[in-house]
Amino acid sequence: MPEDSADRARLRHHGDVDAHPGMLDFAVNVQGAAPPEWLRQRLAARLGALGRYPSAADADRACRAVAARHGRARDEVLLLAGAAEGFAMLPRLGSRLAAVLHPSFTEPELALRDAGVPVTRVMLAPPYLLDPAAVPAQADLVVLGNPTNPTSVLHPADTIRALRRPGRTIVVDEAFADAVAGEPESLAADRSPDLLVLRSLTKTWALAGLRCGYFLGDSALLARLERGRAHWPLGTLQLEAIAATADRTAVAEAERRAETLAVARVAMIERLTELGVQVYTPAEGPFLLLRVADGELLRKRLADRGIAVRRADTFPGLGPDHLRVAVRGAAEVDRLVAAIRSAGVG
Repeated sequence: MPEDSADRARLRHHGDVDAHPGMLDFAVNVQGAAPPEWLRQRLAARLGALGRYPSAADADRACRAVAARHGRARDEVLLLAGAAEGFAMLPRLGSRLAAVLHPSFTEPELALRDAGVPVTRVMLAPPYLLDPAAVPAQADLVVLGNPTNPTSVLHPADTIRALRRPGRTIVVDEAFADAVAGEPESLAADRSPDLLVLRSLTKTWALAGLRCGYFLGDSALLARLERGRAHWPLGTLQLEAIAATADRTAVAEAERRAETLAVARVAMIERLTELGVQVYTPAEGPFLLLRVADGELLRKRLADRGIAVRRADTFPGLGPDHLRVAVRGAAEVDRLVAAIRSAGVG
């Protein structure tokens, strides 16, 4: 495979490729196998409306719900068919040089490169903390995740704000922000005109098959992103899911889930460290970055035992000994730990 093609294949890799039906899944960061019962009932109640085109009233209701949830104005919300659609819109900003911080989720870089936008990689070294001075001054677009996938680092909001420069737009991928208790470093409510925040509902609400998310930002920036978009960009069920999960009760439930996840993460770090596995910290997201000798061999042996973990060498700056694992409960971690012990690797 030519080098450019191989690099593109790595950038397109997603954790779902590492998990097959029936496996114990540590590779994909979705929490749960399906949405909670109350959300399924909300969606099921709208099935009778699928014979009609999605209504402007439904879209407006969802936008207003998201705006209220984040303290924004209605026109500062752009609903998306998943965060992936948001990444695909980034080239419409017309950047002359985009800086993408790595290691991080690769889809934004791929979308920019495929559109012919020049991209420079800003490589962070362990422990993968953000250094605004490392970003080239000439970059007029900066893209980063917070918390960052796969490092699980949560960057301080003020450090991200330090990236601001005249003529520069900052895009913060907060796909996992609602999995951090209290969302302490979120910029979702920051109304700076040069800041775009991307949110996903896929992970916390187990909606990977429905594709729901949104951009938050200045209305003029959002208008540039939306230009040329297809009619009826979101379906009726997507609009219902977005409105439902922005409700105050749902936000409180997400907070409780984040608190439970934080406890599970601490316990999981302890269990893995006891095995001699290197776990990168600080970690604040719903996943952990690991390094283990013969990581690729371990991944394959775990797969043979019915356990999926995410290869991490597809993230720029990481190698075959790096793995990413979703934070799971004690019973699942017991199985992972036992399988690592029996794999005879490391």
